[in-house]
Amino acid sequence: MEKAKIDRINYLARESKVRELTPEEKAEQTELRNEYRAGFRQNLMAQLDNVYVKDENGQTKKLIKTE
Repeated sequence: MEKAKIDRINYLARESKVRELTPEEKAEQTELRNEYRAGFRQNLMAQLDNVYVKDENGQTKKLIKTE
């Protein structure tokens, strides 16, 4: 996510502590937060795809995604 968008998320969060956000600002804040969360999840899943676990026999196995 671009730095400008993160800065905007932070600005809206600070403003919401000072005053009530307009409906447009709240919608923008929700959209930006959802975009941030999606990017965070995507990066985390990419990291976990490269994780290997060593079992008690010393063999390494790829971490398996379960749902």
